[in-house]
Amino acid sequence: MASIEIRRFEEPDEHRAFEGKGAADVVNIYGKSVVRGVFEPGWKWSVNVKPIAGTDSCQFTHLSYILSGRIRVTLDDGTEGTAGPGDIVAIPPGHDAEVISDEACVMVDLADMGDSTYAKR
Repeated sequence: MASIEIRRFEEPDEHRAFEGKGAADVVNIYGKSVVRGVFEPGWKWSVNVKPIAGTDSCQFTHLSYILSGRIRVTLDDGTEGTAGPGDIVAIPPGHDAEVISDEACVMVDLADMGDSTYAKR
């Protein structure tokens, strides 16, 4: 019989620090992973995660809900989009991103990246 699981980001299964300016906390629940990313002002994927990923751009799909801050995403083809608090954003593989606000961009990602190698050393 199924049961109710309740988890908190304050007690993650895994904490993945970026190369400065933030981190991702992974919570595994009911066979899925949910990731909370905290991207500090000045964070940029190509500076703070690229050295960990070893790819020219982020190759993960993101389905995220933005809690605070603002982030600009640039796809490899040059297409840009900006998301902020209350936005739900779907980002395909092949992108860079940067925080464009004076406050941290906090987002919850539901794309099941937790079991992946995203920002994993």
